[in-house]
Amino acid sequence: VQLQASGGGLVQLGGSLKLSCAASGRTDSSFTMSWFRRAPGKGREGVSCISRSARSVYYADSVKGRFTISRDDGKNMAYLQMNSLRVEDTAVYYCASPGVAGCTVVAGDLSAYGMDYWGKGTQVTVSS
Repeated sequence: VQLQASGGGLVQLGGSLKLSCAASGRTDSSFTMSWFRRAPGKGREGVSCISRSARSVYYADSVKGRFTISRDDGKNMAYLQMNSLRVEDTAVYYCASPGVAGCTVVAGDLSAYGMDYWGKGTQVTVSS
């Protein structure tokens, strides 16, 4: 399974971006899709996750109400619509999947445990 994230770029404070993740290879509509990010000098953060058929959706508190995750199983795509962007949203964003397993949330945080498939990141920079 290969994942390819795209859609990053430079945006002004308060602006919007939509990230896309294209899945290819031995994937199907039952795969859970997720987004992680790594900001400069910080650890990896689980941002959002959507299980098959969108049965469960997770958002980190830091993005709740501003980001929306979605999927288009017919196109093997996942998306992350990011609105009201803040400087602290600046990071490299990665899409990842644990395969058919669901979103694993530990102590309120999306866990990277079991994320077997990772795409190359896409840079998001929010300027003030």
